[in-house]
Amino acid sequence: MSAMDRVVIELDQGWGFMEKGITKLKKILEGLDEPQFNPEDYMMLYTTIYNMCTQKPPHDYSQNLYEKYQESFNVYISSTVLPAIKEKHDVYMLNELVKRWKNHKLMQRWLSRFFHYLDRYFIARRSLPPLNEVALTCFRTLVYTEIKGEVRMAVITLIDQEREGEHIDRSLLKDVLGIFVEMGMGNLDYYESDFEAPMLQDTASYYSRKASSWIVEDSCPEYMLKAEECLRREKERVSNYLHSSSEPNLLEKVQHELLTAVTNQLLEKENSGCQALLRDDKVDDLSRMFRLFSKIPRGLDPVSSIFKQHITAEGLALVKMAEDAASSKKVEKKDTAASQDQVFVRQVIELHDKFMAYVNDCFANHTLFHKALKEAFENFCNKGVSGSSSAELLATFCDNILKKGGNEKLSDEAIEETLEKVVKLLAYISDKDLFAEFYRKKLARRLLFGQSASDDHERSILSKLKQQCGGQFTSKMEGMVTDLTLAKDNQSSFEEYLSSNPHTSAGLDLTVTVLTTGFWPTYKSSDLRLPEEMVKCVEVFKEYYQTKTKHRKLTWIYSLGMCNVNGKFDAKTVEMIVTTYQAAVLLLFNSSDRWSYADIVQHSNLSDEDIVRILHSLSCAKYKILDKEPATKTISPTNVFEFNHKFTDKMRRIKIPLPPLDEKKKVIEDVDKDRRYAIDASIVRIMKSRKVLNHQQLISECVEQLSRNFKPDFKVIKKRIEDLITRDYLERDKENPNVFKYLA
Repeated sequence: MSAMDRVVIELDQGWGFMEKGITKLKKILEGLDEPQFNPEDYMMLYTTIYNMCTQKPPHDYSQNLYEKYQESFNVYISSTVLPAIKEKHDVYMLNELVKRWKNHKLMQRWLSRFFHYLDRYFIARRSLPPLNEVALTCFRTLVYTEIKGEVRMAVITLIDQEREGEHIDRSLLKDVLGIFVEMGMGNLDYYESDFEAPMLQDTASYYSRKASSWIVEDSCPEYMLKAEECLRREKERVSNYLHSSSEPNLLEKVQHELLTAVTNQLLEKENSGCQALLRDDKVDDLSRMFRLFSKIPRGLDPVSSIFKQHITAEGLALVKMAEDAASSKKVEKKDTAASQDQVFVRQVIELHDKFMAYVNDCFANHTLFHKALKEAFENFCNKGVSGSSSAELLATFCDNILKKGGNEKLSDEAIEETLEKVVKLLAYISDKDLFAEFYRKKLARRLLFGQSASDDHERSILSKLKQQCGGQFTSKMEGMVTDLTLAKDNQSSFEEYLSSNPHTSAGLDLTVTVLTTGFWPTYKSSDLRLPEEMVKCVEVFKEYYQTKTKHRKLTWIYSLGMCNVNGKFDAKTVEMIVTTYQAAVLLLFNSSDRWSYADIVQHSNLSDEDIVRILHSLSCAKYKILDKEPATKTISPTNVFEFNHKFTDKMRRIKIPLPPLDEKKKVIEDVDKDRRYAIDASIVRIMKSRKVLNHQQLISECVEQLSRNFKPDFKVIKKRIEDLITRDYLERDKENPNVFKYLA
């Protein structure tokens, strides 16, 4: 039969047939004893809709069928679905809702198949909502809006029951919350406004109540364990039945109530807070604290602040202990002040190791804790102990490690490790230039008197210092080490010169160390009147040196020289190792056994300060080479000295030490002088590039430039500015005296 001959299906007739099919579908959904649709049933229903939609106007019933489709859902929902859900409550209501929603989707799927032609052509041409959307809108309007409040309350109640440890049907919750999501048809507006927001509010109330009781009952570690467990479970909750988008908001609420709201109470808990955990070395608890507080905005600030306070307190306690030990008269005689200083530096190194381990292991190397550690160490490392600055203590500590016979007996690996740690500590010292000067003085003594235990270690620490403080910091020290190598070559060359010129004899075994003035600390070059025995060998070396170079001037530093002198005593001859100064005085006694103080001063041409030290070492110390009249323990200008023929010692070779001058004052003076030059140079550099600058800016830029090596004093900077004005490097602005101009 052609389309022309096709029988027209009237609306009532066609819809009557469709209603039978829809009724059959409803019975199947309600679980009644109804056979399933067979392919023939399906084709008949589909064809009916097709025919009714393709008839010529006025018999094209597409619009009517579209409305009937919606009406069939509305009728079924109102008469059957909604009453079935509303007559139940709590879990039973949720189960019914899930069942009815699944049925609704099944009904929509079948009807969409029957009405497929309508969906494909009529709806597409008219831009109407598609059939699946119409079905969902019916359910949302008639069921969802009606029961969402009760459903939400039931779900939240179940979640709280699970939080209390009860067992609940998680798959049921997942299905129910899936309905909230599906109501948004691709967006989460309904889920977020109708469920998530109230659920988050309930979560906040729940954990606020928990926090209030736990913070009173539990210790800090116990509380943190509970908080961590709660966060783990909430995360699990998201993966079990909540939508994944809820995770950040949910965790943020829990963190706020359990951590942010009680931060101070928790961290400052007596006997179990952050301070106590640090004190008792509770590594696991501190790691947990970091994990928890790192998740909340600025949560680590109070933790790092307590960390800093704790380190500062421990550091200041070490300083006080060292002060007490230094000033205490109960210290045993063998415990010299020097060894106390060694102990102090060693303790500071151990403290740094301990807290650096915390930063690495507990606080995941976080910059905030590195900063706290740095600021705490800067605080107490610049305090100084019993009149000695930290810079001096560190330099002395290094000296003890690096010199022969130092009281630190360590393996090569341990020395390297310790030097590495000392250089790390130096980073916290503000007066790095003072350390450099003290270190240089001590390095000079080690190198010149052959006290250095290992050249490798000397070079190693210099490379570490260079890395930490820059090439300028170590250039002079590196020059000193190089000088010693060159001096050995020079000595070999001198010995060759002597052997190849037999007529040139020094008369004594002479070793000369030639140094470069700029590298070494400044030494007093006194006008010592050399004994005749020494004059000739000095002249011979001068002749030799002139054959090497004509452009260099030799300045002899006798205060650093050493001599081996044979003393012929009644009992036996003893070889004495003495300084050049001591030797010059001893050799006077070859011409006469008895000398007055005044005669010794006159013949040696040394200062009173030096003479007192020399005579004290020879007549009042361990080895009494000279007898003194009167036999007191102090040297005075009226004393007379006589060679002690009766002196003897069980050793055939003895070293008579000359107490060194206290160089601390001179080092500090030298550093102050260098600082003045550095400040001058900095000011001129800044003004040369800026031309015009106000007072405050000039000072702050100057401090910034110099703080790498030392902390300049504002008053000193002001004085240097005034000095540069008088020397015509700068001038004040005529209108504003606070502004300076650079004078080219």
